[in-house]
Amino acid sequence: MRLEELNALAEDPDLWSNPANAQKLMRERTKLDGAIKAVSMIETDLSDTLEIMELAELDGDSDMEDDAVEQLLSLGGKAKEAELQALLSGEADGNDTYVEIHSGAGGTESQDWANMLLRMYVRWAERRGFKADTIQYMPGEEAGIKSATIQVKGEDAYGWLKTESGVHRLVRISPYDSNARRHTSFASVWIYPVIDDSIDIDINESELKVDTYRASGAGGQHVNTTDSAVRITHQPSGIVVQCQNQRSQHKNRAEAMSMLKARLYEAELRRREDEANAVNAQKTDIGWGHQIRSYVLQPYQMVKDLRTGEESGQPDKVLDGDLDLFMAAALAARVHGEGGEVKDIE
Repeated sequence: MRLEELNALAEDPDLWSNPANAQKLMRERTKLDGAIKAVSMIETDLSDTLEIMELAELDGDSDMEDDAVEQLLSLGGKAKEAELQALLSGEADGNDTYVEIHSGAGGTESQDWANMLLRMYVRWAERRGFKADTIQYMPGEEAGIKSATIQVKGEDAYGWLKTESGVHRLVRISPYDSNARRHTSFASVWIYPVIDDSIDIDINESELKVDTYRASGAGGQHVNTTDSAVRITHQPSGIVVQCQNQRSQHKNRAEAMSMLKARLYEAELRRREDEANAVNAQKTDIGWGHQIRSYVLQPYQMVKDLRTGEESGQPDKVLDGDLDLFMAAALAARVHGEGGEVKDIE
């Protein structure tokens, strides 16, 4: 929606009769207005800097010329930031998001890898000042997790994380192997946006299979003695969601229904982008041929995104939440094609 249209809607006296919709519109207007001002400022600064560069060359002033070059480099960084911000303009990009992680085949090693990914995304959220709440957590038999779901709350949380869906591969010398052999492990990550009440998702209750069970992990006496956790299976699509973070079964069911609606909505967004086939292929198997990123800790150290070619020789930093370079490259690739141009995001 153009800024002129948003400004016109903001002047409508009936706007606040629907507070949720009004707040969403005002956020959209503020974001768009900020983006336009940022681009306008870059254009003005670029014009001024080029004039200074010309004067410096005419006067033979090398110091002034060096200052102008530094300013141009700075403007280049600002332009890349503005480009990235423009990529976060999808229908649900501004929403909070769910991050769902599942270990692949391989027992303890894969379950430990899934837990490392969970920590990585929680650390990424913390670095950006976002909040990460645990929705569902199923520990492994010896270590790690079989699965977990967190809700990440923050501006553009879904926009940033949406390209992380897929299979992640780890290569390392296993701490669980007494012979110190190298192991390859897989875990899948699934990202879908939190949706608000203004988006109507029609779900037929007769198509749902609802199971209750005792919650896993820490949670006190209540968690271990009552069937408060809820699992809902949407039979037409095969989507399964789980929630155990509330003490009340009723509240867990409500949260699980919200997650299910979010999954169905995310699937529709994917179809609109003509990427449903690729996404479905990613989810067919947690193993070889379906991974989006490899994390190699031995015999050398390298993290490589197999979609964009983006690399890092510091896997410890990546696993500690330093993911922005990979996310920026993946976002750019969705717009520019493979090998997107957005780089050097701090």
